[in-house]
Amino acid sequence: MSGSGNGSGRAGVATHVVMFPWLAFGHISPFAQLTRKLISGDETLRVTFLTAAGNVPRVEAMLAEAAGAVAVLPLDLPSVPGLPPVAASTAELSADGAELLKVALDGTRPQVATLLAELRPDAVLFDFAVPWVCDVAAPLGVRALYFNVYSAATLALTVPARCPGGQRPSAHELTAAPAGFPSDSPLVTLPAYQAANMTYVFESFYGMPSAYDRFIECFKGCFGIVMKTCAEMEGPYIDYILAQIGKPVLLAGPVVPEPPEGELEERWASWLSSFPENSVVFASFGSETFLPAAAATELLLGLEATNRPFLAVLNFPKGADTEAELRARIPPGFEERVKGRGAVHTGWVQQQHILQHQSVGCYLNHAGFSSAVEGLVAGCRLVLLPMKGDQYVNAALLARELRVGVEVARRDEDGWFGGQDVSDAVALAMAEGGDGDGRKWREFLTDDAVQKRFAGDFVRQLKELVRAA
Repeated sequence: MSGSGNGSGRAGVATHVVMFPWLAFGHISPFAQLTRKLISGDETLRVTFLTAAGNVPRVEAMLAEAAGAVAVLPLDLPSVPGLPPVAASTAELSADGAELLKVALDGTRPQVATLLAELRPDAVLFDFAVPWVCDVAAPLGVRALYFNVYSAATLALTVPARCPGGQRPSAHELTAAPAGFPSDSPLVTLPAYQAANMTYVFESFYGMPSAYDRFIECFKGCFGIVMKTCAEMEGPYIDYILAQIGKPVLLAGPVVPEPPEGELEERWASWLSSFPENSVVFASFGSETFLPAAAATELLLGLEATNRPFLAVLNFPKGADTEAELRARIPPGFEERVKGRGAVHTGWVQQQHILQHQSVGCYLNHAGFSSAVEGLVAGCRLVLLPMKGDQYVNAALLARELRVGVEVARRDEDGWFGGQDVSDAVALAMAEGGDGDGRKWREFLTDDAVQKRFAGDFVRQLKELVRAA
């Protein structure tokens, strides 16, 4: 059975959805999570997942449990001067390389057009980097839906009202939210360092559209927007986006990680088990957030000052001299002073297993939304130390609106923080009542009935959208 782009989402006939994420695993993962959610919730759905050829084995592993209903198809990235020929995701690239990867992905348009013409799916869910999918899908009768992998609060800061008259905003103008933004939000004003970071969104590289330009084209061309959130958590921002875009908004519900498989590596299991329940601070910043040397040093001094056991994971861009980078960050005498209670690691760890270990009580992280939800679901107190982009927005949303974390205090003009700020945030999070509304949101996120309702409602709305074609 196959979809046809002509409304084949009717009862008893398979609805065929194509997934086309940006080539960063922080984007690929939510697309894969949504795929698993869709497939497990409805046997009449099938998915084709498009990604660069070099990512296929990893994506297939992510979708192994849904293998019978999902096909992962490779795209051949065209050669781009300056881009390593083996590059398939941002994990292997510098910031400049990531911009070149957008050039390469734009070059796959003819392949994607051919595939959509052959597959004739009912809908294609695409990412911010490829708004041209709308132009390819429309003549085929395929519903092009922009899938926003960020929080609704983040998207709400990049709506058309951000650039009245098409004028690119200055860093100073970005300290204020766009017109009509929810007035009681903690994001109505941003500190100078966060506004300066946001200017990237409006910059053009290699003569290509800026990220903001791509967002606006997504809004203009798409048939609707899919978001991995819910009204309970981000209602005012969802309403604002709806008013700004004027297109259908489909809510998939917050993506909650599936329980981890297997056991925690013995090395970490025995080390963590040597400490009391809920005593360990686990500090980790995801696979693509790298702390500058000075920030990492203050983080380590702060963890030392907590007088608690801790495990800090520090990672570096691909190709970096890991040993040299670590040496540049570890304070003099630090290893001797924290011997027996502190560990610094670089490289992959079983994050979910570690978070669920009974001795881990605090999770210090970069406020990536998926990471924060992982920590919350595991029952950890959250300390938030965002380093870029949407992480700043997430931290404000989590700590000041949902009340599920403590932000590390920063200097407004440049975002600097010291070891004492880290130590104070951990102390606040671990104090009595330091989990705020954590228990309420943990129960909400882990309620099977709630999650099934989100999945069911989303699939129903998706099929209604397809049937309306």
